Amino acid sequence: MAKQIKSNQKSKVAWVHPWTRRQYVIIGVGLAVIIAGFLLLSTGISTSWDNPLAVSVAPVVLVIGYCVIIPIALLVRKKDAE
Repeated sequence: MAKQIKSNQKSKVAWVHPWTRRQYVIIGVGLAVIIAGFLLLSTGISTSWDNPLAVSVAPVVLVIGYCVIIPIALLVRKKDAE
């Protein structure tokens, strides 16, 4: 049979919000870049389909927003973090 461990001490863990204001600002910048990418992408709808903003610039801006800025915001830590 398995032993049951009884503990008289209850551990109290204070919950600390894991994100800082700096991370929220970086996420906001990432969302602004993503919105700008979609706005650039939509320029191909009203004009001809071969608009250079819609074909080449907008996908690069979207990749930078999704694959660079948002992950940086998730991975950045406090300077005094343990």
